[in-house]
Amino acid sequence: MKEYKMRRGEYLEERIPDLESTVVDYFGPITGFQEYKGSDLFCIEEPDNPVFEKIVVGAVEYSGKKDKLGVEFHERDPTELGPDELEAAADAVDAKNDFLLEATGRDAKSRRDSMKRTVEDDPDHDF
Repeated sequence: MKEYKMRRGEYLEERIPDLESTVVDYFGPITGFQEYKGSDLFCIEEPDNPVFEKIVVGAVEYSGKKDKLGVEFHERDPTELGPDELEAAADAVDAKNDFLLEATGRDAKSRRDSMKRTVEDDPDHDF
C-alpha cells in the first residue's frame, strides 16, 4: 500500500469531496472494503480496465495529522494480457496518474520526489 500526501495546505476531502463516486468513475464499481491502519478503504474486485486485477483505495486517517490517500493497484502480469488488453494498458496508466493528480494535486514527478524524500528521511527503515 502506498500513501500519498496532498500538497501543502490542501486536504483530501477538499480536493475530492465525494471520494467514493470519484473512485467509481475512474476504476469501476466498489465491491467491498478493506481495513488498513484503522481506516476502511474501498475495494474494487473487478475494475473496468482489464489490466487491473484489484484496486484498494481510500482515505487513511491519522489523529492529529492530515489524512493521506492510500492506494494499492494489483495489476495483471503483462505476459498474460491479450492484444486487446495490451491496448488498455495505456488507459490504465492514464487512469492511475489522472486520479492521483486529482486527489493529491501532485504530478507523477512530484509524487516520486516526495516518496524519495520520505525514504531518505526515515532512519529506521533498512533497505
